[in-house]
Amino acid sequence: MKILSFRYDGQICFGPKVKKEEAVWDVLAIQETLQVLPSFPQTILQGVEAGMDFVEQMRKLVEAALSSEEPKQFKRLFTEIEWLAPIPRTPKNILAIGRNYSDHAKEMGSKEAPEDVMVFTKSPTTIAADEETLSVHAELTSSYDYEGELAVVISKKGYNVPRKLAYDYVFGYTIANDLTARDLQKKHQQFFLGKSLNGSCPMGPYIVTKDEMPDPHALTVVTKVNDEVRQNGHTKDMIFPVDQLIAEISSMVTLEPGDIILTGTPAGVGKGFNPPKFLKAGDTVKVSIEGIGTLCNRFK
Repeated sequence: MKILSFRYDGQICFGPKVKKEEAVWDVLAIQETLQVLPSFPQTILQGVEAGMDFVEQMRKLVEAALSSEEPKQFKRLFTEIEWLAPIPRTPKNILAIGRNYSDHAKEMGSKEAPEDVMVFTKSPTTIAADEETLSVHAELTSSYDYEGELAVVISKKGYNVPRKLAYDYVFGYTIANDLTARDLQKKHQQFFLGKSLNGSCPMGPYIVTKDEMPDPHALTVVTKVNDEVRQNGHTKDMIFPVDQLIAEISSMVTLEPGDIILTGTPAGVGKGFNPPKFLKAGDTVKVSIEGIGTLCNRFK
């Protein structure tokens, strides 16, 4: 199931994409009108915490809508909604992995691939949506860079999760662009500020639930800037796979429903070119991941 969050008529809503249509099912409206279920989550975070039961509930709501006298009343056309990030606000900082592809590690100056997981975080205020126009923060940085990557959405609370059980804690996957001010990263000798400028983590357009994406390491990751292919990678090349990341992080930090883990970016970031190709006002960046879709943002 492809799930999106959106604003409609002033309210934050969520629901599954309508198959073969540029529209979304407003499941909150279906439940309110038809009273299909005894109870139903009122926020996407509540739904994610319910895991695959939430997915089954939405299927029942869609079936009820299709059987109703006027199914169209529960559909919201993409032209009628304001897109939001699939998880509009995470419960804590976004968890991100540095140098998780050997070719990217090399272009960033490492002679060898890292032996240990490199974890940093981004503020929840960095979250932005598909199709949102974002700032290049020219007043703060002259080296704003892109990093297209697969993002993991956590479904339940977990501490010290065994690797063999890691996927039990996954709700689904989405696309992220880990935008980075390289000069601030270097100046402050740590990642947080350079990675946490407002709007520096657009995500979307959908969460694809794990039942429809059983192998997160079988996906192409392509980033284009103004239709020029900059990154063309594959998730099979991750140094530390998703299950290992979950086990490693949760051995020290409690994971919670709605947490996001950015799994790292392949080679081809702006800093890796000679001369570097950093973002500027007027650029458009598209990150595409097989089976999920394309995250598109324009910059000003």
